Amino acid sequence: MDRRTFTKTLGAGTVGALVSPLSVLGSMEPGEPGLRTAAPLRAAAAALPAARITQVRLYQGPNVMPLQIPLLQSSMVVAIDTDIGITGIGEGGTLDTIAPCAARLIGKNPFDITRIWQDMYRAYHYPPGRERLHAMGAMDLALWDLKGKALNAPVYELLGGLTREYLECYTTGFNAGGPTIQGRAAACMAAGWRYFRMDAASLSGGTTTYDARERVNKVVADCKAMREGVGPNGNFAIDFHQRFNFTDALRCCRMIEETQPFLVEDPVATDLFQQDIPRLRSMTSVPLAAGEEWGARYDYVKLVTNRDLDYIRVSLPNTGGITEMVRVASMCETHEVGIVPHFTGPISTAAQVHTLGAFPIPVVMEFNYTNTNIPYLGEFVTFKQGKVYPNNRPGLGVTVQFDQLKLVETFTQANTRPVYFRPDGTQITW
Repeated sequence: MDRRTFTKTLGAGTVGALVSPLSVLGSMEPGEPGLRTAAPLRAAAAALPAARITQVRLYQGPNVMPLQIPLLQSSMVVAIDTDIGITGIGEGGTLDTIAPCAARLIGKNPFDITRIWQDMYRAYHYPPGRERLHAMGAMDLALWDLKGKALNAPVYELLGGLTREYLECYTTGFNAGGPTIQGRAAACMAAGWRYFRMDAASLSGGTTTYDARERVNKVVADCKAMREGVGPNGNFAIDFHQRFNFTDALRCCRMIEETQPFLVEDPVATDLFQQDIPRLRSMTSVPLAAGEEWGARYDYVKLVTNRDLDYIRVSLPNTGGITEMVRVASMCETHEVGIVPHFTGPISTAAQVHTLGAFPIPVVMEFNYTNTNIPYLGEFVTFKQGKVYPNNRPGLGVTVQFDQLKLVETFTQANTRPVYFRPDGTQITW
């Protein structure tokens, strides 16, 4: 039985009925002003079946992108299997970090996503660092995918529906247009992208000695060239790559103000963000972005609430999955801060389209799959002319061909470490 047939047969024996804003909209008469006509399974009668997680499978994906860095762009694929024949797909983590997370899922109701997230976060002695949070994010993506499939709805519908027609993108490097920065920037705009980006005067020819004071002058020249290439109304971004101390970063920011960059990324070292970015914010007018190495929102909550940043660079699954990214996006919306996620694995990229597509905040995605064949994905995302478009396939909308992947481990044993709860049943730290 396929999932569409299965979900249509749900009846009196099912549990966990879902009543959401989409359900209410689905009960309205078609054509009423401001209301959308919902599909049959998104009506008020929609329900979730009784289900339990039976196993978690971990696969190693091939190297499908440049700069393949463990965790930041993990290609590990997670599959969460259930006793109702529906499998959720996620991405991220490593064997060592996935193992403790998977052990907390066995036997659980897969639709209790927030409860499972809290348990993975709180069940062990140490709170999760960035490595385990990444693995939690992989599991969380798979749980959202699974729930969307069970309801025959794309994940963005479970988050309240789309607020945008597409998500704008930029690529790590745009190499068409000839040898000059002006030419490449102009070609980028002509190809339909609205954002050209480069880093802070990287070295060539095998040289590794980076003289920051001298490189500032090169960055200034490059920014002038990018402005010329994109034109007066185009956009460009410059990534300082944490290469400058505060003094050089401030000097460079001030010198490029007249070129009006869309953003300056990672102006100082990550460990100094908390103390240096607020000072930069008060001393320069260029928009500031940071955070591709961040995990939980506690890393940057002060910088966002104080509006010391214009954009944060957190991505999926690094921040802990869709469950956490929703909280992050809500926080950013409250303080008028945008999100420019760092590029990540292909499944996580699809998840970002669903998650950030549901929030009306400024979003520009880093997207590096324009000319890349991903052999293990039968269905991925729709990209054209610098934009990624959502689709209406159930779950995350990706199809994995597991015969193209190497099975690393199958987890079937639950970790039964006891945890504590408040009287109302909400979990607290052990």
